[in-house]
Amino acid sequence: MNEPNPQLDTIDWAILGVLQHDAALPVHEVGERVGLSSNACWRRIRRLEDSGIIARRVALLDAEKLGLATTVFVALRTNRHDPAWLEAFSRGVAEIEEISECHRMAGDVDYLLKLVVRDIAHYDRIYRKLIARVPDIADVSSSFSMEKMKATTALPRPS
Repeated sequence: MNEPNPQLDTIDWAILGVLQHDAALPVHEVGERVGLSSNACWRRIRRLEDSGIIARRVALLDAEKLGLATTVFVALRTNRHDPAWLEAFSRGVAEIEEISECHRMAGDVDYLLKLVVRDIAHYDRIYRKLIARVPDIADVSSSFSMEKMKATTALPRPS
């Protein structure tokens, strides 16, 4: 497990907190919120970007307003775990844009996918595409989200 970056001080964490909530803020406003001049704030943000702590800045879209109102969690099990199968699986998952997340799991499930789709029929088309592209999936279990109770991209500060 990676250890937290020891070079981060409370001001760095404050900058990260501000940017996680609104990365479009001008540097001078971020600086005002954390008690720094624009130049000092810009240098810190640049250092956080150069170190990879700020991996990228993106726009978060409203899936429902775009007609993608259904979130599906798909648990997959396979009997194959060899490198060739893993490569085919990784390639198949990467080619399906509706799959927003894919995790290799410990426990009863081998892989957990998160999909964002229009409806159940849309999910069924994606399911068929995945099965066609990736052989030897032993079990697929899909769960449809009824209500999003919490969703955030903000990471907590490690204690």
